[in-house]
Amino acid sequence: MAGSGLWRTKSIEQSIADTDEPDTKLRKDLTAWDLTVFGVAVVIGAGIFTVTASTAGNVAGPSVVIAFVIAAIACGLAALCYAEFASTVPVAGSAYTFSYATFGEFVAWIIGWDLVLEFALAAAVVAKGWSAYLSQVLGLFGLDVPTIVPIGPVDFDWGTVLIVLVLGTLLAVGTKLSSRFSQVITAIKVAVVLLVIVVGIGYIKAANYTPFIPPAQPASSGSLNQSLFSLIAGGQSSSFGVFGLLAAASVLFFAFIGFDIVATTAEETRNPQRNVPRGILGSLGIVTVLYVAVSLVVTGMEPYTKLATGADGVKKTLATAFADNGVHWAAAVIAVGALAGLTTVVMVLLLGQTRVLFAMGRDGLIPRGLARTGKHGTPVRSTILVVIAVVIAGGFFPSGELEEMVNVGTLFAFVLVSIGVVVLRRTRPDLPRGFRTPLVPVVPVLAVVACLWLMLNLAVFTWVRFVIWMALGVVVYFAYGYRKSALAAEARTRV
Repeated sequence: MAGSGLWRTKSIEQSIADTDEPDTKLRKDLTAWDLTVFGVAVVIGAGIFTVTASTAGNVAGPSVVIAFVIAAIACGLAALCYAEFASTVPVAGSAYTFSYATFGEFVAWIIGWDLVLEFALAAAVVAKGWSAYLSQVLGLFGLDVPTIVPIGPVDFDWGTVLIVLVLGTLLAVGTKLSSRFSQVITAIKVAVVLLVIVVGIGYIKAANYTPFIPPAQPASSGSLNQSLFSLIAGGQSSSFGVFGLLAAASVLFFAFIGFDIVATTAEETRNPQRNVPRGILGSLGIVTVLYVAVSLVVTGMEPYTKLATGADGVKKTLATAFADNGVHWAAAVIAVGALAGLTTVVMVLLLGQTRVLFAMGRDGLIPRGLARTGKHGTPVRSTILVVIAVVIAGGFFPSGELEEMVNVGTLFAFVLVSIGVVVLRRTRPDLPRGFRTPLVPVVPVLAVVACLWLMLNLAVFTWVRFVIWMALGVVVYFAYGYRKSALAAEARTRV
């Protein structure tokens, strides 16, 4: 242990030694292929079927293609930093564990609390999306079965509860089993994405790419809903124009979230120094190519003005573009693909959340019982807690516009990880590194700048909610974690 109080750090050696504790030991079952599948499984979800079209219609027009590339570059820079950290500190917890080793306990708590926001909130939102697509798929087979039913004064979403319970059980039984299930489902949805691209190419009209960056339009609602950067820079709105393109990149960043979850499984990976970097960078590369291809197809098939959200508030999807071109069967294919896509997204988000809680519990910042593993070598108690929380959130509460909340939390984590690579290079140059981020400190600095840039292009209201959530986290830390942490107990025994 180094430092004291808020800034006490947990050494890399201690973090690695903790992985051999019998009561909190995870089973090492995963390969580079398993990790790549996990990455692709969580990144390719409903976003590729829905967010692409709606973002083009509402924010960026055909320049949504460039927005995807900008978001991918920011993610790629951060991924290089994650790969070094995960190969150097192959311990569960991802950015939380990395921060504990470099910045100290308080920052580690902040980032852990931040990851709770990212993973749990995203899991609840995506599970509700899965439920909606389930109802649509059942309708394709002539079954008019609503997945939301009224129970007294509240609406109960049984579809959300069903998928969370099933996937939570899979995760509790074993990570390797979860990986095999994920491989099958991921193969299905990638096949659907490729089919959409191949069929859609035949309906592309070059005229639909003009204007590539549509002229800016006045904001349709208050200034709190425009991007922070456009507000600071004096822009009238972040709808279309250059500000719209930049805002779109920040929104589309949501479509890439998930590759960082690969880092949370480092402790369960065979040869993590080699396999974790391959899983992180491989999955990000695959999904970037697919995203750019899909955005080129959908904006080429349909004028961007027809992809804008209608007066009824219903967002347009890839199915809209195919239906307008007379390819009605595509709606069924896209619905099935989205259902498969969301299945693995929910599963890997649940996996990431349980591993973060597991790591925080092992460090005593939350009750240590959450770090105990069962006979299958998985953190069963953490899994049960996460499942209960997501079931309550997704089963009984309506999902709002929460994508940006997830984005700001994830970008904040990326910033700290990128800075942490530079810090650890200077404080512990002796550590063996299975992967080394190239051109340090240039790449980490560029990653920080890119992520901060994307954060500035999120809505002002998103920032307000984020600050409130983080303030709540500070209260929880001083009420429990500061006194109960394992490092604090160690310091007291030395006195």
